[in-house]
Amino acid sequence: TMAHAKAVLVLENFIAGKFVPCSSYIDSYNPSTGDVYCRVPDSGKEEVEAAVKAAKNAFPIWSSKSPLERSQILNKLADLIENDLEAFAQAESKDQGKTITFARTVDIPRAVYNFRFFASSILHHTTECTEMATMGCVHYTSRAPVGVAGLISPWNLPLYLLTWKIAPAIACGNTVVAKPSEMTSVTAWMMCKLLEKAGVPHGVVNVVFGMGTKAGEALVCHPEVPLISFTGSTLTAQRITEKSAPHCKRLSLELGGKNPAIIFDDADLAQCIPTTLRSSFANQGEICLCTSRIFVQRGIYSDFLKRFVAEAKKWKVGNPSDPTVDIGALISKEHLEKVRSYVKKAQAEGARVLCGEGVDSLALPAGNRKGYFMLPTVIAEVKDESCCMQEEIFGPVTCVVAFDTEEEVIERANSVKYGLAATVWSSNVGRVHRVAKRLQSGLVWTNCWLVRDLNLPFGGMKASGVGREGAKDSYEFFTEVKTITIKH
Repeated sequence: TMAHAKAVLVLENFIAGKFVPCSSYIDSYNPSTGDVYCRVPDSGKEEVEAAVKAAKNAFPIWSSKSPLERSQILNKLADLIENDLEAFAQAESKDQGKTITFARTVDIPRAVYNFRFFASSILHHTTECTEMATMGCVHYTSRAPVGVAGLISPWNLPLYLLTWKIAPAIACGNTVVAKPSEMTSVTAWMMCKLLEKAGVPHGVVNVVFGMGTKAGEALVCHPEVPLISFTGSTLTAQRITEKSAPHCKRLSLELGGKNPAIIFDDADLAQCIPTTLRSSFANQGEICLCTSRIFVQRGIYSDFLKRFVAEAKKWKVGNPSDPTVDIGALISKEHLEKVRSYVKKAQAEGARVLCGEGVDSLALPAGNRKGYFMLPTVIAEVKDESCCMQEEIFGPVTCVVAFDTEEEVIERANSVKYGLAATVWSSNVGRVHRVAKRLQSGLVWTNCWLVRDLNLPFGGMKASGVGREGAKDSYEFFTEVKTITIKH
């Protein structure tokens, strides 16, 4: 068609170490221009079947390699991605809409580090042993890779979250079939080009591109894929749980959040304000760990609000490839409409929109006027029952409300279905420990945000997910444990 007269990148599935064309394709857009960026395979049962078969065939050889051999290959892959860091960052920014700065400093370095981290951690796991002297018995555990892992990753941090799954899965000796989001597939495809050079045997990493409803479903329903690791929406996770139940699959589900920031009157606002702006608006607010409910103690509420809004207005929205831009484009036209609809609902309910959407005008460069952009938006005086305070918006929108007591704010912070992350701002150590203990949240950051030690468990409570991932946790998820008892 005429639309494709301009040469558009065409991706192919990567199965058994080869790129394989697909019979039909989906258009993937550049969110900052609204133009088609590439065509992504619209895979289904057949392609997943071929990928699972390749992964099964590769399993005996890969799983029998020593942890050290696998570690060396993972490190080599990390080096190769790092050598191409700029090309990966450019592609991620174009494909996802995020700023080139964020892709360069966060996404791609973290993808590299994911491989290095698990290349190292796999060398340090030990198994347990107990003795029963009176019975003359010794018990010990042994761990083995499980088989073919199905990995489904989202569009917000494409390579970063895909490698957070692939790295531990293959480090432990499993083989994988991965399905990235159809909206952001380019960096996964670029990574496939480096696998052979890194020494990854054919079939160890297979990537099938396409829709969740087709390719994802085929992967989840495949009887020979015993593990599924998924990052995405709670709704999709419910479907995955139902579909995988008949096969008794092992699931790791990292879902949404409605993360509170709790700011006490003894907070250091000089640190708190810039960090809370980042935790609200980084990556266009499209991070499951972003804070979208900001509770501020009444004594400092008006001061905080004034300063927060003034700083939010300084954030520059525009062409993601401009290194001075703070906020890029949202992932899609549909998603932008959805995020905007929350702001309209808040206004209809009588909340005040203090800056951003519908309040300030957005001036975009000529080439970006068809892109999916939105200003950082701050809403005040929202009721706790409002959908804006209950549902994950996943955009550059944050709600600021006042509270009086510690007891009250803990109860309000916990009054949503999610429980992924929370931030607490206070200089009172006792209070910090008390509040952190009572928040229903898998992660609590105090006087900081998004400081991660990959050794430690990552994951959510309630509707924010099932399971944890991290050095020890990922090892436990991606291996099967056996208890062996010897009487001597």
